Amino acid sequence: MKKLAIITTHPIQYNAPWFRLLAQRRLITIKVFYTWGQLEKGAKYDPGFGTNVDWDIPLLDGYDHYFVKNIAPDPGSHHFKGIDNPTLTAEIEHWNPNAILVFGWSFKSHLKALRYFKGKKKILFRGDSNLLDEKLGFSLKKTLRRVFLRWVYTHVDKALYVGTANKEYYQEHGLKNAQLVFAPHAIDNDRFMQHGSSNKREESGIPQGAIVFIFTGKFETQKDPQLLLDAFIRLTDTNAHLLMVGSGELEVQLKKKAGQQPLEISSRIHFLPFQNQLKMPEIYRMGDVLVLPSKGETWGLAVNEAMACSKAVLVSDKCGCAVDLVEVGMNGFVFKSRDGNDLLKKMDILLLNHQEIAGMGVRSLQIIQSWRFENICIAIEQSLA
Repeated sequence: MKKLAIITTHPIQYNAPWFRLLAQRRLITIKVFYTWGQLEKGAKYDPGFGTNVDWDIPLLDGYDHYFVKNIAPDPGSHHFKGIDNPTLTAEIEHWNPNAILVFGWSFKSHLKALRYFKGKKKILFRGDSNLLDEKLGFSLKKTLRRVFLRWVYTHVDKALYVGTANKEYYQEHGLKNAQLVFAPHAIDNDRFMQHGSSNKREESGIPQGAIVFIFTGKFETQKDPQLLLDAFIRLTDTNAHLLMVGSGELEVQLKKKAGQQPLEISSRIHFLPFQNQLKMPEIYRMGDVLVLPSKGETWGLAVNEAMACSKAVLVSDKCGCAVDLVEVGMNGFVFKSRDGNDLLKKMDILLLNHQEIAGMGVRSLQIIQSWRFENICIAIEQSLA
């Protein structure tokens, strides 16, 4: 079997399952080289959630992996020099793969690996960047970045694009259609479909007949949960409830604003702390409509998760998933980022037609069926054929 070395920073709950599946399929042999070496054991502090995160699903079982020594003084994926592995290329050479799959270029060791293996091994690349949040018009900084990124992607033989916006990004930076392979952003659809059927609304003070808008994720500026809270406060439908699940830098501010509202509004706003992966199917089933109001989001895998739980979705137009996963009027709506009036309008439409929300959830489940881990594996296997 052909051998594929995978270079990525650390175990991620969305990637580890398809690494395992790729190994189980036994059409290629893989070994994952984790470059943020200090994360071999223990929980990782996540600044977005503001807490240590120790995922409750297995991230290292079922596939060959190795934690490469990272000598960075300030280790981490938050800056270019935070991933510095002097032995990485030598260790990959020793394993002698046929091809390399690199996740992201914006780390010292990853860019070095791209340059080192160009022309020596087939190079696949995985990233989910897009141009949705890029400012219009000319700027010298944007032009120089374009030139630099075009140079970076000359080192790539095949780019595994996650969706339409990501594909357009690669095309803008010089990659040809023949170099682009669709490997969809995906989550464990089966786990979200089959688990979490119990309803915990009553425990949170939410009536069974309410229409619940739900936000899950980091309470941070980029995800803009404030926009959602402000829009909800302006709703006039007293059957609407808001469930905000997560933690982060804006948590105190959000809870304070919710608590300052009149009782008829504040009693319909509910907060739950960060929930681990195994609990999320149950959490999504507490809601009716997932809202992702991000100012800029490379994709938005919470949308995949909610759709696998048969939920309607309201998604900002700055989220990479919007063009691929939202069929307007069929399983939800897309609204203008940072535009509370547009979000409020779409929420009102859903409330006025609340009897159709369940049907939208059914359509969500139908759409998400083809966005599966298996399709990522097939894309990689065919790229090595």
